[in-house]
Amino acid sequence: MTSERADVQERLEELYRELEPLQMEALWRVQGVDPAVRSEAGAPYQPYVWRWKELRALMERAGDLVRTGPEAERRVIILTNPGVAPSRSATHTLLANLQMVIPGDVAPTHRHTATAIRFVIEGSGASTIVDGEPVVMHPGDLVLTPAWSWHGHVNESDGPMFWMDGLDSPLIRSLRAGIQERYGEELQLPTKDAGDSMNRYGANLRPVWSAASSPASPLLQYPWPQTEEALHRLAKVDASPYDDVAMEYSNPLTGGHVLPTMACWIQMIRPGVHTQAHRHMNSVAYHVFRGRGATIIDGVRYDWAQGDFLALPPRCWHEHLNESAGEEAILFSITDTPVFESLNLQREEVYAERDGRQVVREAAAAG
Repeated sequence: MTSERADVQERLEELYRELEPLQMEALWRVQGVDPAVRSEAGAPYQPYVWRWKELRALMERAGDLVRTGPEAERRVIILTNPGVAPSRSATHTLLANLQMVIPGDVAPTHRHTATAIRFVIEGSGASTIVDGEPVVMHPGDLVLTPAWSWHGHVNESDGPMFWMDGLDSPLIRSLRAGIQERYGEELQLPTKDAGDSMNRYGANLRPVWSAASSPASPLLQYPWPQTEEALHRLAKVDASPYDDVAMEYSNPLTGGHVLPTMACWIQMIRPGVHTQAHRHMNSVAYHVFRGRGATIIDGVRYDWAQGDFLALPPRCWHEHLNESAGEEAILFSITDTPVFESLNLQREEVYAERDGRQVVREAAAAG
């Protein structure tokens, strides 16, 4: 090193020492160090699969040990992807958890700035009361809980109920906007008739005096029979080369996403279908509602079966396949797409090689 260069380096080190106690830093010194800023387009963390067989057995044990109430407001198992630690979440922006309510349970009413959805997996007859409207839940139903809506659950049926809880809590925490408030009583009493929002907005028509006062859908429940019928009707006429028969739940007032931070999808991978690969900026958390199949993610095959959950990171090549001779596979999913669209960050690319399909390097270890 020349004496001139050594002198510059010494003066730079002196500059850095003066910046440090003033809580300042030189960008050129740390550029390329931040793991959240990547020059390549690849996935920032790994996918993960949670197996229903293990998850359900553990939740049944929790049912014997945990009672809902003031100390344990919800009987929930959080699905934690090791790739996004220390965040306890499925992706960096989304929670995908399993909740169980057993006969006699009352999950106290509260509200929070995080937005939530329920997708019912098993059981029938428990209710959630959302801002005074009781919603009776059945398998395959999607139930919305928009941000800052009062909600509590009660199971007056004769059996347990399981559902997927999807929330945008990691995103809300990163914005330092996480607030939660308990209701004054254990459970908010109904102030509306059951089916109020369905009667108003559930027929792809709206009352002429209704206008969108919120970016969240005013329709709280999307019943499975209607959803299943819509999938099969679409399958008769069209499908996506990347997601097969895929539909997004929509806001009946705007036609857009059901929630400002989360979109909800339902898709059917028909027997024998192997989709083409693509990738996008948003992350996805899937629940396998029916059937079995696999998703190839960045060259690794992840097999899944009914009840399993799958976390798909951003920017990873992925394609789905159903090798069954006659059984369709149904995937429900939540995604953070609305956030990326609102920030003008959403991009999608198609896999241009090998007729749109990846080379499978390995199969993921059983989880």
